[in-house]
Parts: sequence; structure tokens; C-alpha cells
Amino acid sequence: MREDKLAVLIDADNVPYANVKEMLEEIAKNGTPTIKRIYADWTKPTMSGWKNVLLENAITPIQQYSYTTGKNSSDSALIIDAMDILYSGKVNGFCLVSSDSDFTRLATRLREAGMTVIGFGEKKTPQPLISACDKFIYLEILKTAAVETKATTKATTKPKKSEPLSKVDAETIRVITNSVNDLADETGWTFLGSLGNYILKKKPDFDPRNYGFLKLYPLVKHINKFEIDERETGINNIKHIYLKQR
Repeated sequence: MREDKLAVLIDADNVPYANVKEMLEEIAKNGTPTIKRIYADWTKPTMSGWKNVLLENAITPIQQYSYTTGKNSSDSALIIDAMDILYSGKVNGFCLVSSDSDFTRLATRLREAGMTVIGFGEKKTPQPLISACDKFIYLEILKTAAVETKATTKATTKPKKSEPLSKVDAETIRVITNSVNDLADETGWTFLGSLGNYILKKKPDFDPRNYGFLKLYPLVKHINKFEIDERETGINNIKHIYLKQR
């Protein structure tokens, strides 16, 4: 299987520096981050908190002076670099880390060129940027996961149940139910392994962790609207999960 080479471009003005390590670990699940750059006016005192984060994670800082008050020069520098990297042919995809909708057109252009685009940003990220990505991951769920991991390493500490970013509302249930029906074979069964990727095509920010579930399977069980069939594969106790609407 081909391992995608990814360019990670971070807008330091629009994301917090906490949990960058967890973000890079998440990116590693999707490919190899061969280029890691972060853009800001590093002369500003507010940027001092990034220093150790950059050193620990081998991220290259790109200096961009703010020539005019109220204008974000870092946006332009990131966009220019992204296009240079695109035409270099050195990567298969991009990770754009920002909560700024100004990068919507960039994400769209990269996808038009056949690149996979994964977005990272806070829950406040405008919908146009989310929709322009193949997949969008909220930074808050990575922060929650990191806190839970630290808690479980302490034998005397019982990890607290995290607060979900979103509720499993009627719209979420509708999207999942319709997707199960769309993928169903002639007998009505849908393979769970195909469901998650299909939902992402409709809703790029879909992630079971947004609703307090680590995986898709516990989420669909929680909804309790599907028959579930766990089929033996005969290989190392691996089972394939199939769903059918009741």
C-alpha cells in the first residue's frame, strides 16, 4: 500500500500551540508528514509560546512580517508555498491547519489538482473551509484524547468521561441511516468498513470522537436503529461488521 507523503502547513495566527504533538500523531495515521512549516510574524511577543513546540516536533518556522495593520501576511505566504509544493510533485496530499475561512479557495484548488486535503481547526471553523476539505478534524477532540490518555497512565486516577463536541442529533442519525441504505447490497446489508469513508464524502467533519465515541461501531450501536451482524473471517479472530436498518 502506498504511504502518502503529506505537506503540513500551519497558520499559527489561527490555531493554539497546545496539543500540536497529538495533531502530528493524528496526521501520521493518514501518511508521512515530509514537509512541516508554520507561518507567523515571529517578532510578536504572543508567538513566544510556540518555540519549544517547534523544536520538539521539527516544524520549520516561516517568518512573515505584518507590513500593514489589520492584514494577515501569513495567509499569503502559506498559500504561495502551498502552490510551490503542489507543482514540485513531492507530496500526495496536504494538511492545512487553520480555523480561517480564507484558506477555502486554497483547499478547493489543491483538491482540483488531485491532492488529498485534510483540515485541522477549532470547532469555530467556518463551514466553507470544512466543506472544501476531504476530511476535517477538530483540534478539541485531540486535546480530549490526550487528557484521557494521561489519566489512564495513573493507576489511582479514574479517567473522566469526556464531553462530546456535538450531540447525536436527528441530523446525524439521518446522515448515518441514509448512508447505510445507500451502500446496502441486494440483501440490505452494509459493510461497516465502507460506511465511515462514505459519510466523510457527505460530511468532511464527521468523526465518532466528536460525539464521545472512539470508533464508528460504538456510535452506530448507541443509535440503536440497526441490526448488526458480526461475521467471522476465519483469520486471527477478525470479524467483519455488517449493518441493516431495522
